[in-house]
Amino acid sequence: MVSHRRSTQPGVSRSVRVTVLSAAAATAAAALGGATANAEPQDTPRTAGARVDRLFTEAEQATEHYNKAGENVVRLRGEVRRAQDRAARGQERINRMRTEIGSAAREQYRAGGIDPSLALLLSSDPDSYLDSAATLNRVDTRRATTLAGLRKAQQALAQTHAEAARSLAGLERNRAAVSRHKRTVERKLHQARELLKKLPGSERDAFERASRTGRDDGAGGPVAGLPAGSARAAAAVMAVQRALGLPYVWGANGPSGFDCSGLMQWAYAQAGVSLPRTSQAQRYAGRMVPLAQARPGDLVAYRADASHIGMYVGNGQVIHAPYPGAPVRYDPVGMMPVSSVTRV
Repeated sequence: MVSHRRSTQPGVSRSVRVTVLSAAAATAAAALGGATANAEPQDTPRTAGARVDRLFTEAEQATEHYNKAGENVVRLRGEVRRAQDRAARGQERINRMRTEIGSAAREQYRAGGIDPSLALLLSSDPDSYLDSAATLNRVDTRRATTLAGLRKAQQALAQTHAEAARSLAGLERNRAAVSRHKRTVERKLHQARELLKKLPGSERDAFERASRTGRDDGAGGPVAGLPAGSARAAAAVMAVQRALGLPYVWGANGPSGFDCSGLMQWAYAQAGVSLPRTSQAQRYAGRMVPLAQARPGDLVAYRADASHIGMYVGNGQVIHAPYPGAPVRYDPVGMMPVSSVTRV
């Protein structure tokens, strides 16, 4: 997450306040286009800060893509493992059925020869055999049932192999996506750090103060008497408060460091609730409510793409993992444009 922003008045408001730094980010993004992170002579504290702000935003968006790809890798690994288990069981069943058929053939051979229908039964093309058997009427009901079962087992095995192949292909694509998004995050963060290093100390300190204000000194915690949305939400609030001061670590979901969605996932896990991994999915993990009705424990998603998320804790404040270099902290709920509020 990125630049922060002057505090709102205590309480929740539908109007979203945008700080001078955030406004400058939009102006600089349009003016500078694809500028690199190296500070240029014409950079001012405002434009340099806006570029750092934009880089942090882009890094966080890439982080959520990274989290999603990683979540897909875990899911697809499970799919591959389950498909492989099904394939092994299916092959064992086919082997047993062929063994039973082979035993019947040996018995017939010892008795003086193999029934032509049984010879066809042992062929490598049981589908053609069924067609022939139906025409020639040379197989009894028991053998027809046995062969039908074998054909069904072979079809199921082929389908399982196809599913495993699709899952493996998806797994490889998502592994590549994980690496790609990781490189993007690292590049954006490196550019932001290099740009900050180019700023004179006084200007860097000014940016730090503008972007890392935290909560108002007198804001305190949740407003007395304002209940959480549920008992589990209250437990999640207690958990997220225990994370205050821990570092932002991109791609992490605790317990010693967090990115924004990782913090929400970890806090609700302490309350016994399993949330999705990404901020985009978390916004749909419950019932959406108006910002004016937010209660402690509600998830507040930011920006139109929901690329950042925090937890409302009352008194017009959220607790969130802001961005690299800034620890888990309080900030005004109106620090950025709010896209949704979700009651888990």
